[in-house]
Amino acid sequence: MTLSFSSPMPPEAVGVPLALAQRSIVMVGLMGAGKSAIGKRLAMRLGLPFVDTDREVETAAGCSIAEIFELYGETAFRDVERRVILRLLEGARGVMATGGGAFMDPQTREAIKLRGLSVWLQADLDTLVRRTAKRTHRPLLNSGDPREVLARLMAAREPVYALADLHVQSSEASPEETTQRVAAAISARCAEPAAEPGTP
Repeated sequence: MTLSFSSPMPPEAVGVPLALAQRSIVMVGLMGAGKSAIGKRLAMRLGLPFVDTDREVETAAGCSIAEIFELYGETAFRDVERRVILRLLEGARGVMATGGGAFMDPQTREAIKLRGLSVWLQADLDTLVRRTAKRTHRPLLNSGDPREVLARLMAAREPVYALADLHVQSSEASPEETTQRVAAAISARCAEPAAEPGTP
């Protein structure tokens, strides 16, 4: 089995920023942060389609994420994940929940920067451990003590997540309240005046 397919996004397409109102909203953050739960609610609130990139990866690969990791390794998974996200970003505007490691890939991150509006859902370690408990479909958590794994991932990934356009806390709030926070942050960002050409 070959885990590959052609991406419709040509290299030259990744270079011209789109108007903010035309961008897909891309949820990023660690597993357990609430990307899918909040993403679905946000999509309903905004009247946009919702997509979970993990499910799209499984469809593209023809097997589960756990099977991809077991049979082909994380590198193969990240390759398919990158291609899926690039394809989705070129399509119709929507709300997208990405896997925890997706934003770590420089090419994926750059495409999201140019074609999407990234929202980092932040959660503390205790919250992440509680929300991911007994979820055996997450390969990275099956490689050791879940708390230690999550702590290690937080240390490695949070500096990169911090590059996201918007940061929203999701630890203590209810899903409805967190969705409201995300919607408010997006509304505020859309209300900001556009930068002049050449402005960093």
